[in-house]
Amino acid sequence: MPQKIHTFLMFQGQAEEAMNYYVSLFDDGEVLSVVHYGPDGPGREGSVVHALFRLAGQEYMCVDSSQEHDFGFTPAVSLYVSCADEAEIDRLYQALADKELMPLGDYGFSAKFGWVVDRFGVSWQLNLV
Repeated sequence: MPQKIHTFLMFQGQAEEAMNYYVSLFDDGEVLSVVHYGPDGPGREGSVVHALFRLAGQEYMCVDSSQEHDFGFTPAVSLYVSCADEAEIDRLYQALADKELMPLGDYGFSAKFGWVVDRFGVSWQLNLV
């Protein structure tokens, strides 16, 4: 049965760059489909109408908004990654941390946890399991 609920990420001109970056960080990361705006819009030509990609077995959607808006991503919703070992959590933290919300550390609920915002504004929680 196909996945019924997808995380949907709306960017303003960086959807394809962000998607390709995220896919590069996960061994099984894969771009499944990308549709671009043509010269007749309504979005900027070459920007993403709709894209689907997979990270760690989970499918995500992303788009470039054809309308400018004053809102962006918020840490109230984040992508939560359960990391299998310290090498993985350290690598992902280093790659994603544009802004630290909680630096890597022992917070009692986890021996190693970190919460960051990446250069695209998406929030990630990384937990060593």
